[in-house]
Amino acid sequence: MHLSDRTSASTVLSITEKILHNAGESASLEEAKILAAIPDEDIIDLLAGAHKITSPFKKKDDIFTCTILNAKSGRCSQDCAFCAQSGHHHTGIPVYPLLSRKEMVRNALDMEKIGATNFSMVTSGYRLNDDEIDIICDAAAEILLKTRLTACCSLGMLTRDQAKRLHQSGITNYHHNLETAESHFDQICTTHAYAEDIDTLKIAAEAGLSVCSGCIFGLGESWEQRVELGFALRGLNVPRIPINFLNPIPGTKLQHMPLLSPFDALKCIALMRFIHPHTDIIICGGREPALKDYQSWIFMAGANGLMIGNYLTTKGRNLQMDLEMIDCWNRLLRH
Repeated sequence: MHLSDRTSASTVLSITEKILHNAGESASLEEAKILAAIPDEDIIDLLAGAHKITSPFKKKDDIFTCTILNAKSGRCSQDCAFCAQSGHHHTGIPVYPLLSRKEMVRNALDMEKIGATNFSMVTSGYRLNDDEIDIICDAAAEILLKTRLTACCSLGMLTRDQAKRLHQSGITNYHHNLETAESHFDQICTTHAYAEDIDTLKIAAEAGLSVCSGCIFGLGESWEQRVELGFALRGLNVPRIPINFLNPIPGTKLQHMPLLSPFDALKCIALMRFIHPHTDIIICGGREPALKDYQSWIFMAGANGLMIGNYLTTKGRNLQMDLEMIDCWNRLLRH
């Protein structure tokens, strides 16, 4: 499907106005497919629409920042095709067991000093054992005592008891990505079922944790599958969507996958905003190689959150550059 310039502009405007003037509305499945088909030359119309949708629902000067700690690295039993920490790949990353409570707290204190508002402890592996969950809970309780950070974690699959204990420790958000559309999942992971990821999201939500679930774009999925993923997340009613872009790691199955273009990456963000008008959208790993000089455009495309600092196994951008980018955007909105 290829839309003319005039058709693209009028279609984006029509869908944007529908969302703005009808509380609770979002792009329909058919509308999302139309938006996904908009060509690169009309990307400005799409971004402008996404920005209009974001503005009324997200407060100005409210770009939140997250940072993560790789609290347990490597030797994961899962065969996720993109992951440097999979035991099925040979990437040469550092491998170590769960960090101590003291080490995690020290890292959180450092991250608060540089401007983070959310701090997430992330571990490799299918699931933590109960003793490891205890360490995470103890670290979270101390972090909340000593900082103003929101405590988050991403620990793989959860049991109901583990989810309850995490919530009782003061952890607010539980992060667990679907990664891609269900129709594409068997091309990315074969060691667990898509339904297991959905079950963990439901278990976390039932325990009172705010669920954070998103994806990695650029795994070889089609635009139709990107739309499919967006609606899967909408069906789960997740309050926060982290968006990553594939940064191909040597030694993984996807090491030769080409990067998304900056316009495709921005289009992915805008598409998620049209499908999720009221949801927090945070841009995470892979933005530097995918977006290149267009990183500041993510807020125009509908993002209202940014991960700062390093990622799990790759380096992030200079922290001061990111904080200045956020400040510049906030100053622009104030005028």
